[in-house]
Amino acid sequence: MKKDFLSVSDLEREEVLEIIDYAEKLKKEPFSDKSLQNKSVGLIFMKQSTRTRLSFEVGVYQLGGQPLYISGSTTQLSRGEDIKDTARVMSRYLDMIVIRTFSHKEVEELAEYSSIPVINALTDYLHPCQVMADLQTIKERFGRLEGLKLAYIGDGNNMANTLLIACGLMGIDISVATPSGFEPNGKAVAESIELAKKSGAKIEITNDPKKAALNANILYTDVWVSMGQENEKSKKELFKGFSINKDLVAIASPDVIVMHCLPAHKGEEITEDVFEEFADVIFDQAENRLHIQKALMSYLIKNI
Repeated sequence: MKKDFLSVSDLEREEVLEIIDYAEKLKKEPFSDKSLQNKSVGLIFMKQSTRTRLSFEVGVYQLGGQPLYISGSTTQLSRGEDIKDTARVMSRYLDMIVIRTFSHKEVEELAEYSSIPVINALTDYLHPCQVMADLQTIKERFGRLEGLKLAYIGDGNNMANTLLIACGLMGIDISVATPSGFEPNGKAVAESIELAKKSGAKIEITNDPKKAALNANILYTDVWVSMGQENEKSKKELFKGFSINKDLVAIASPDVIVMHCLPAHKGEEITEDVFEEFADVIFDQAENRLHIQKALMSYLIKNI
């Protein structure tokens, strides 16, 4: 039976660790796995992309497959074709579908009607591929995941939602600090709390960035204005004080690392000096998109 990846919680904790371990192997031996040999992967992009598109196209190629980039504006989806009809057609041509779009419900419907694995490459609700790369990066830096504290500072967007779920699953304490009214999605918070009952993670939602950052091993941020929300520039005024700067780094753990999923608006959600100080971590995150997505695709195609 085919398995989809729409959320980090579609995997068990042990599966996440297995995929991370395999990604670390593929990082050293990039052409050692040919599980997509003679297979085609459709990459549907309804949103613009740099890292997601590049990492998936290169990843499919390195796994021996054929990546097919499909711009949403060039398909019948842009003219109102039902997602479920697109899913059933693509299932007859392809071996896997990767989709980056707006509505999470669209991805769920695509997966429901597809007979091949579907990977969520980003929705307005979740960004699980990015967070899998983040988990790999954290494990590389600390040698473990459990027992660490991650502080997310900024907008309660899809990154905050996904980090909450992933931390709840993997036993990472997480404190999310946003301005009042910009807290993460309540559904994601509830799922995180439920997962944390098993893992022992501590989940905190606050409007105080200093409280969140105190003794954190990882400081994490994302842009204040997400893609598709560019008309909300006035929102930036409300986010002053929610920037990762030297003051927040100083009250975090001595072994702190700073992470950013990119693109970065330096001088807004993160100061340029902090960004450059931790640039090696941030660009390891970006590189690990390639390795973790290869490991994920290999895992899914082998478990059909």
